[in-house]
This record gives sequence, C-alpha cells and structure tokens, in this order.
Amino acid sequence: MGWIGEQIDSVKSMQFRQLFTQAISLGMIVTSALIIWKGLMCITGSESPVVVVLSGSMEPGFKRGDILFLHMSKEPIRAGEIVVFNVDGREIPIVHRVIKVHEREDTGEVDVLTKGDNNFGDDRLLYAQGQMWLQRHHIMGRAVGFLPYVGWVTIIMTEQPLIKYILIGALGLLVITSKE
Repeated sequence: MGWIGEQIDSVKSMQFRQLFTQAISLGMIVTSALIIWKGLMCITGSESPVVVVLSGSMEPGFKRGDILFLHMSKEPIRAGEIVVFNVDGREIPIVHRVIKVHEREDTGEVDVLTKGDNNFGDDRLLYAQGQMWLQRHHIMGRAVGFLPYVGWVTIIMTEQPLIKYILIGALGLLVITSKE
C-alpha cells in the first residue's frame, strides 16, 4: 500500500492519549489559521483581505490565478482604482477597475461604475437587475498588492474537489501521525 498504508498502520498502533494529543494539535492549527484570518480582516478593514482572480477580465494587469491583497479605508473611491465587489444575488466577488465616480449631491455618498480592463463595456450587465451604480456597501476592498499565479492552487481545488479532499486528508493524516 505504500506511504498511506504505513500512515494508517501508524495511527492504529498509537495509544489513545497520543492520538488525542495529535487531534488537539490539528485543532490548534486550524484555530490559528482562523485567528490569523480574522486579524487580517480587522487590520485591512475588508471582509476578505485576500482574493483570487478567477477570470481573465482584468488582463493584462491581473491574470487568472493571481492573488490580490485588499484594504478598505474611509477615503473616497476614485476612478482608476481596482476594487473587489459583491453583486446582490451572486456569491463570487468580482475584481474590476472603477471607471466613473458619481457623488450624490443630497447625501454626499459616492457611487461607482466599474469595468474589467479586458472587457468591451462597463459592468452594468453584471450588476443586479435595475442597478446602475455600486454603492460603498458592495465594495469589499481596494487592491493594494498581488502575487502572480499563486491562486491557481485555489482554482484547481475549487474546480476539482477530489484533489481538495485528498490534500486535506493527507495533511490531516500527516499531522496525526507525526511523533513530535
């Protein structure tokens, strides 16, 4: 059976106390990751401080698989900035450039219109039915940095869930069977 068989035999030979300790270690790793994520949310002011570019709509600036780092400040959004936004009725956030800013005279609130750099027209067809502008609550953050191609891991695991489950299982087994 190879490596997997050896790991399973290792788990079977463990005492309950050792197995319990390893399970606690795995739980602490997961909890630490969640705490780091929540800390990044507080520091950046964004509900999702890191996102993966899922399409080619922002090429050549950002390619599919790039990871973007987001920050959301109180400063007004300006034309030319790259923002990540949610559209009502869609789960997946969109990464596009602000092409037009509209300030409401009565409230002073700023509405924005976006467009993908590689798209022909603006994003009004992507917005919810009847929506012409994005309001501030739609915007998750501004792009402040990126890592090229690193997000492909996320894309592959989303498009091929079996790979994700195999990877998670192997990592869990590795943590549980480690003797340290």
